[in-house]
Amino acid sequence: MAKKSKKQQQPGGTPATVALTAAGAAYTVHSYDHDPAHPSYGEEAAEAMGVSPDRVFKTLVADVDGTLTVAVVPVAGQLDLKALAAAVGGKRAAMADPALAERTTGYVRGGISPLGQRKKLPTVLDASASAHATICVSAGRRGLEVELTPEDLQELTEAVLAPIGR
Repeated sequence: MAKKSKKQQQPGGTPATVALTAAGAAYTVHSYDHDPAHPSYGEEAAEAMGVSPDRVFKTLVADVDGTLTVAVVPVAGQLDLKALAAAVGGKRAAMADPALAERTTGYVRGGISPLGQRKKLPTVLDASASAHATICVSAGRRGLEVELTPEDLQELTEAVLAPIGR
């Protein structure tokens, strides 16, 4: 895991930044003013940070054969539910009920982070992440992103790396 960066936990951090700090991972927090009228949380984040949408990843919660599973895919694409199911040895996947996803992760929709979730869920990170030195994921609330290496994200979430985006 990379050494700690200078931009670390700030007072009032989220469970995601607390988890990163506790793990000693290097990360950078990016904040921006969230516009509730924007049609896409992920695209809004990419635009606000001036980062390519293929480096900004959204966190989705799906139900794979009755087990809630986290999928982390680029905001520029979509989740392939069949590929997600296959990646975790399942047969069928569907998007989880948003209220259940919020209750289980402890985060609100549009701010669900793959890090620091209330309940640890199986996680799959899209293989495209490994093409980048760093990627951005939600830091646990709308308008807050965390930038870290794909390797650190994979290690901290115990994610399977698989081609689940399209």
